[in-house]
Amino acid sequence: MLAGNHEEMFLSGLEDVGILRHFLRHGGRQTAHSYGISRDDYDRATVEEVQIMLAARVPTEHRRFLASAKNYVVAGDYLFVHAGIAPDVPLEDQETHHFRWIREPFLGHPDPHPHFVVHGHTITPTIDERPNRIGIDTGAYHSGRLTALVLEGSERRLIQAVHRGDVIEIEESTAGS
Repeated sequence: MLAGNHEEMFLSGLEDVGILRHFLRHGGRQTAHSYGISRDDYDRATVEEVQIMLAARVPTEHRRFLASAKNYVVAGDYLFVHAGIAPDVPLEDQETHHFRWIREPFLGHPDPHPHFVVHGHTITPTIDERPNRIGIDTGAYHSGRLTALVLEGSERRLIQAVHRGDVIEIEESTAGS
């Protein structure tokens, strides 16, 4: 599992109310509900009270699992990260926030990286395929389109689950087409 900005905010927010406040505006409310905090309790609570409720409800094994997530995974010529990397910085010298938060200068960097980078974090209506990277975050939470990249040998395929009305359809295509 790769660590991203939301996992970072969630874990840090259990300790820091300022970070929790930011997280609650970016998906944290739904996370609180998923841990059994009712809408009514959530709506009546201060952010400090939500923090206490979350701390009581998030099991230690969930915290350990999230904390064990990797910043990156290398597989052959591919580098998998949540957000991206700082261009022209060796992998071992990257800072954690690059892997979890970066947009520019990564997104606009035209030159090759040591690995072909597969990332999410920056939502685009379709995949964002470039010569040095591929962004696969199609914003499923609001677009209804969840994208997966299948790597087989030198081929890249996309599988997308697309929510249309009451139906979820599966679409397959070759990356770049």
